[in-house]
Parts: sequence; structure tokens; C-alpha cells
Amino acid sequence: MSAAAPPTSTGSQKLDGLVRQAAAHTPGKRTGLDLYSRFAFAGAVCCSVTHGAMTPVDVVKTRIQLDPIKYNIGMIGAFRKVVASEGAGALLTGVGPTFAGYFLQGAFKFGGYEFFKQQFINRLGYETASNNRTAIYLASSAAAEFFASIALCPLEATRIRMVSQPTFANGLLSGFRKIASQEGLGGFYSGFGPILFKQVPYTMAKFVVYEKTSEAIYRRVDKSKLSNGAITGVNLASGLVAGFAAAIVSQPADTMLSKINKTKGLPGEGTTSRLFKIAKELGLRGSYTGIGARLALVGLITSGQFAIYGDLKRITGAAGGVELTK
Repeated sequence: MSAAAPPTSTGSQKLDGLVRQAAAHTPGKRTGLDLYSRFAFAGAVCCSVTHGAMTPVDVVKTRIQLDPIKYNIGMIGAFRKVVASEGAGALLTGVGPTFAGYFLQGAFKFGGYEFFKQQFINRLGYETASNNRTAIYLASSAAAEFFASIALCPLEATRIRMVSQPTFANGLLSGFRKIASQEGLGGFYSGFGPILFKQVPYTMAKFVVYEKTSEAIYRRVDKSKLSNGAITGVNLASGLVAGFAAAIVSQPADTMLSKINKTKGLPGEGTTSRLFKIAKELGLRGSYTGIGARLALVGLITSGQFAIYGDLKRITGAAGGVELTK
């Protein structure tokens, strides 16, 4: 991210070194909207492409969560059962809302993460921010995900309804209109609590583990001497580790989200009471139903996201920025 041009000297050799490091990572002269729109675009593309490509795995994962008696027979077995009973086309159910929802979410998530991280740096100063970078990674990702979830929730509700009820709608627009006409705005946001409960810890784990894994690798390897391909490889590996961590942290809320969006609530039944009811029915073991499929899904998605995000930042001229590693 961008930083203001430093003065000639601050009077401290240590601080001068940190300021020079910050200046060295400034991506050209791009600032403000020009810079953050590039972060947002890279995030939108990396999230929509990866989540869209993994739609078949997500369909199977959701089926396992919603009907474990029928589908909890292993990942491969569940794939075969869906194809045998509904045809191969069923594996692409909900691809429209998945692509659209995660395009919006990715823009807010990655663009917001970069934006909020810079605000903390501006407020605290580079040295203080660097010394407290883990807290900044966590706070920045949590703030970004809150706004990203507002954008994602209506499309995620539509996707889950289409996957859990294959005859519900023929596509994104028809499913969106049907929920809007039958349930109003509340139908799209009945799962907002679970989606925050899922996405905020997920995103916090995702970014902080990615950052820490990258730091560990670059402590052993000089990043400035690596080729673009090697840096992409580091992003892939760091993203894979981050994805596994994020999947484990957010799995219970992901299961609850699938359950609450499967059908609309009973007359007079509030979202909170529905959540408590679902949590009681699931228990801890039930909340981790489908974890194998989700580890594969989230690990591959997150790995691909960070690789694509890094490459797109470089291609669009938004690479670098203030990095909080020492």
C-alpha cells in the first residue's frame, strides 16, 4: 500500500531504515482510489474464479451438511451419488450466485483489508504497526469481512436455497426474485448472523496465517532474488496452509449457515431462536459434518486466491505496498 514520502531524516537510524523500507515498497505513485480499486479488482477476480471453479465440491459439501444420512459416505461416494441421482449438471447448481457473490465479496475483502491495514499504519506509525502487525492483520481482516459479508449474504442465501432445493429456481435471477417476493429482504439476511460468525473468524485466520507463513518462508529465502513464478509458488503454499486453518475455525458456522438457509423459518420464529435450535440439534460433532470436503475446498480455494491476487497486483501495477514484516 502507498505511504507518504519520508523526510530526509527522522533523527533515528532505526526509524530511518523503517521509513526507507516503507518507501521502497510504495507501488509507484498510485494512491487513493486508483490504488485501492486495483486491490479490489484483484480480490474480486481471485475470489470469483476460485469459488466458481470449486462449485462442484461446494455442492457436494453442502449436500453432506444438509443430509448426512444420505450423503455422508465420503467425498468420492457423495460425488457419485449426486451424479447418479441427478446427473452431472447438478454439480454446477448455484454457480451463478457463487460467481456473483464472491466477486463482490472479494472486492470488499481484499480491497478492504489493504485499506484498513493502511489506516492503522497511518494512525500508529510504521514502527509501532510493524511491532504489532499480528493484531493489525486480525483487526483489518475482521473490519473488511464485515462489509464483504453484507455484499455476499443475499447471493449466498440464493445459492444455498438452489443447492438444497434443486427445483427452487432455474438460475440466479429467478432464485433472487423468488426469495424477494416470498420472504422480502429478511429472506436474504436470515443467515447474516451465521455468515458473520463463519466469515469473520475465517477471514481473520486466513489472512493472519497467510501473512505469518509467508513471513516464515521469506526469513529463509530472499524475496528480492526470487522469480515471479517462485513468488507465486510461495503464495500458493502459504495460501494452502491458511485455507486449512480457516476451514477448521469456521466449520461449525458454515454448517449452521447451510441449515438456516435450507428453508424459511416457521411463522413467528426469529433468526436467533433458529440458530440456537440448530446448534442444539447439531452438537459439536454434527457441526463438523463435511469437514473433509471443506478442507479440500477451502485449502484449494485459498491457495488459488492468494496466487491469483499476487499475480494480478503485479500485472496491474499495484504490487508491493507497505509490508509490516521486519
